Amino acid sequence: MFGNTFAAVMLASFLACLVTTIGIVVIRKYEAWGRKHIVYFMSFAAGVLIAVSFIHIIPKSFQMNDMAPVFLLSGFLALYLFNRFLNMYICHEYEGEAYGTGIVPMVGIGFHSFLDGVIYSITFNVSIFTGILAAIGMGLHEFPEGIVTFLLLERGGFKKKKAVIYAFLAAAISTPLGTLISYRSINRITQPALGALLALSAGALVYVGASHLLPEVERENERYSIISLVVGILVALFIVMSKR
Repeated sequence: MFGNTFAAVMLASFLACLVTTIGIVVIRKYEAWGRKHIVYFMSFAAGVLIAVSFIHIIPKSFQMNDMAPVFLLSGFLALYLFNRFLNMYICHEYEGEAYGTGIVPMVGIGFHSFLDGVIYSITFNVSIFTGILAAIGMGLHEFPEGIVTFLLLERGGFKKKKAVIYAFLAAAISTPLGTLISYRSINRITQPALGALLALSAGALVYVGASHLLPEVERENERYSIISLVVGILVALFIVMSKR
């Protein structure tokens, strides 16, 4: 039983990694097209990340941990302070003021992707069927995460090769890494602890969407970006509904 469950959860997490990697490879190959339409990718990703946080991750974390609002605020403030630190010290020192545009979303998405791996461990330990349903739902948002992470890193001043590597490490390989680290100890992760992690993740994702993605979208002021935002929200609703 252990072998079958472990094989299934690792397969699911590596498939998620593959989907994200395909997103990175595709956008790297069609980079000029991606750069031209980056505002639509950012708007779509903002819709997915913010909507999933508010309609699923936050309510779930509140059910699991009474202190979840504190962790939600902590996740939001942690990325805000990290962003301030980058802008005041790192970016200023290297005259790369836009670096935070890529690094902060990369950290937020990376933490969320790592937590996805933990969630795979939990759901597959409930049952393989439950894990498959969760994997289908979560897999839908992996592709745009890879694309947006790469594009924002490049927009922040990172060279193409580094943008690919960092996007892969943060958005792709972090998911199976989360599964590997958590699988053997999953029975020792209490519900309040998982609720705290979910709240931290939601706070980070809301910050990334509201403070980095949407302002960039508004700055570009593309006429149809609101449509991609709505599509992102609808995809988030589908992800949530597919888990129920």
